[in-house]
Amino acid sequence: MVRAKGENKQDKIPSILVVDDNVQNLELLQAYLEDLDCETIPAYDGPQALEIVAASQPDLVLLDVMMPKMSGFEVCRRIKNSPKTSNIPVIMVTALNEFGDIERGIDSGTDDFISKPVNKLELLTRVKIMLKLKHLSDKLERTLAYLSELEKQTTTAKSD
Repeated sequence: MVRAKGENKQDKIPSILVVDDNVQNLELLQAYLEDLDCETIPAYDGPQALEIVAASQPDLVLLDVMMPKMSGFEVCRRIKNSPKTSNIPVIMVTALNEFGDIERGIDSGTDDFISKPVNKLELLTRVKIMLKLKHLSDKLERTLAYLSELEKQTTTAKSD
């Protein structure tokens, strides 16, 4: 759940992986996110981003599309194709605006797009929405696991 700074901190602070090969763009995104009570984790290329995703399972990925070594499309595809990370929302941050690029992003599994130059209000709004959806999705997953466990216990108790 996203909180403004200073609000109740009962929930875990969300982590956001910010991926951009341009240091100034990455620092700008991190500065914009300072208004949210979240942890930002920087990554400077696709392979580094995938290592961080595997190790820390962030709550959200802000992903530049045009990067050397590995494009954002490929990074997104790998995140979404792994059962361990497929539920992590990905927002692609891109200067690309051709329909083919949008279609390629959707095909790779992105959850949303933000166009460059990034508007701070748009970024914060979309990040809050994605983090809220992730929080609710995680809560639903825990509830379903709990109900499944209760069902197993009930079935076991009836057969005894």
